[in-house]
This record gives sequence, C-alpha cells and structure tokens, in this order.
Amino acid sequence: MKFHLTPAAGHVFTAYGRGYVEIDGVRHAGNLLVTADTIEDGWVPGGFEALTPDTFAGLLRLRPEIVVLGTGASIRFPHPRLTAPLAAARIGVEVMDVQAACRTFNVLTAEGRKVLAALIQTE
Repeated sequence: MKFHLTPAAGHVFTAYGRGYVEIDGVRHAGNLLVTADTIEDGWVPGGFEALTPDTFAGLLRLRPEIVVLGTGASIRFPHPRLTAPLAAARIGVEVMDVQAACRTFNVLTAEGRKVLAALIQTE
C-alpha cells in the first residue's frame, strides 16, 4: 500500500500555546472564528461569560456543518439555550479545550468538512 500526503485545502492550525494559536504560521491571540477560507479576530470579546443565543446565531452566516467550540485551557459547556440557533439549523456543536479544537479542526478540514473553529482564548 502506498500512502500520499494530501495537504488540507485552506487554513490549518500550525501551533498553539497558552493564549495564542498559529494559523498557517501566523500567530493570533484573542478570540477567533476560523474556517478553511476565513479568519476573523475579535469574536465574543467578553469571553465565555458574554456568549448569547445571538452570538451563536451569528455563526450561521459562515454556513458550517459543524462548529468546534474551543473554550480556553479547560472545557466549559454553554447552556443548550445558547446554542439553540445552531441546533435548529441542524449544525453540530462540539465543545473542547482550544488545543483539542485546533487538532479537530485540522482533521475535519482535511476530510473536506465545512468546519468552523470558534475559539475563546480569553476569560
């Protein structure tokens, strides 16, 4: 069997650490939205406590099939009423720490999935 490396199309996370991630070798701090095609800084500036249903409804414009929500160094689950707009649109939400969200995003993107990484790095 012969294996061939197929690079992911679009943005990929290339590193991460406390309070930052690197996307395509460029360092980003703060809260981000990342798809294969876009990087948006300044998402939910108030951190986890500032999440609202409208915050999640605003993600619909990016048309993901799954949202990988990274909630900092530890996992914090938002109340289901907050993610209800995504559930109503049949968009999956997976909650994990930021490092796991970066790895999961890369795998799903490489599979050709329409994934959105929504990262909260500030508390």
